[in-house]
Amino acid sequence: MRRIMAVLALAALMVAGCGGDNEPQRAPTVVLSLDFIPNAVHAPIYTAVRNGRDREQGIRLQIRKPAGGPDALKLVTAGRVDLGVLDIHDLAIARQQGADLVAIGALVGRPLAALIARPGIDRPRDLEGRTVGVSGLPSDPAFLRAILEHDGADYARVRQVTIGFAAVSRLLTGRVDAVPAFWNAEGVALKRHGLAVREFRVDDYGAPPYPEVVLITSRRTLEQRRDRLHRALAAIAQGLRDTLDDPDAAAHQIADAAETRDVALIRAQLDAVAPVFAHGLRLDRRAIERWADFDARIGIVDHRPDVDRAFDFRLVGG
Repeated sequence: MRRIMAVLALAALMVAGCGGDNEPQRAPTVVLSLDFIPNAVHAPIYTAVRNGRDREQGIRLQIRKPAGGPDALKLVTAGRVDLGVLDIHDLAIARQQGADLVAIGALVGRPLAALIARPGIDRPRDLEGRTVGVSGLPSDPAFLRAILEHDGADYARVRQVTIGFAAVSRLLTGRVDAVPAFWNAEGVALKRHGLAVREFRVDDYGAPPYPEVVLITSRRTLEQRRDRLHRALAAIAQGLRDTLDDPDAAAHQIADAAETRDVALIRAQLDAVAPVFAHGLRLDRRAIERWADFDARIGIVDHRPDVDRAFDFRLVGG
């Protein structure tokens, strides 16, 4: 009897041991930090999680909203998150300041920056003698000068006032005549308020077709977690396809994440940006080389960004 019990106990241990070996291991987590409150540009990321595209790739994508603490730049640089969403010009500035960050994919494949003006301003040089509101970011005066001078305007004859991020309200109340802003966000919001604004998009005034919004990581994270970053990009790329297939679901999800009831505004902004999403998150090397020349020429950075150091084209193609 004791021998039978011993055999049964041994068999139970063997079964338990085999069960442990066959249990699926927990998928590794990839933490992604947003650059701003959730908006239409982020829809592919949220959709990837909602539809389980991350789990199909064997990872768990965790989205981190910006809060009162460090922003995406600081979190990615410090290795506290794996991925970040960032404006390409902020990437250039951060690298100039010593942060070894690398863009590995693009969310938006075209420029979103524009000089948005009140009705009656038919071209940028009409702003001579008028007031332009700037946010305080170093890129605003550079873009303003580039657009104005491309149209033959005298940059010195435009009065600039710092308004922070109140572009919509300042234009609606007529306190400024124009603002550097994003045509897919502030531009859409202003039109929904009934203001027939004019948009002077930077790529109509000398800028190359660079990718405005990129996905970044630190060089150390790229070296240590390359495979899971590749999987994260694949999941987001599928999330982008899903977003275009079902924009209503994506708009509702973003509205929930942004804690707003204005789903119609989110849907309008999504409709605006949808044609310029970077399909496959692809980075176009030729466009980025021209962007590097452009940023140095208009003074976003002091020296031309080193494209080979600032971008890795191998995870999504280039």
